[in-house]
Amino acid sequence: MTGQELRQIIQAKWGYSYDVQLRRVEGRIVAQIMWRYQEQLSFPLSEADYLQHLEHVAAYLNDWGVVGQVRDFIQNTKARPRLGKVVSIPLQLGGRSLEWLVD
Repeated sequence: MTGQELRQIIQAKWGYSYDVQLRRVEGRIVAQIMWRYQEQLSFPLSEADYLQHLEHVAAYLNDWGVVGQVRDFIQNTKARPRLGKVVSIPLQLGGRSLEWLVD
């Protein structure tokens, strides 16, 4: 998956280019679809910076082998990002999760 493909999946689902963040929440790694989106005038990233950010996120998803999980979750969820509410995608990293959870 590339950053552009991630953007297309998000846009196809929700109609906007939402921000994506990788976070550690309660000892798990999650991908969070944020409520901010690139088409907003107040969005802090330029188009180029946004695509570069998504490339970094996509690189992690590829390395972790969770692209299918993310794609399936986005396509099948009924949740939608909205002000103050993210869509959290729990990532099943398997045995490698300990590599990313060390403080």
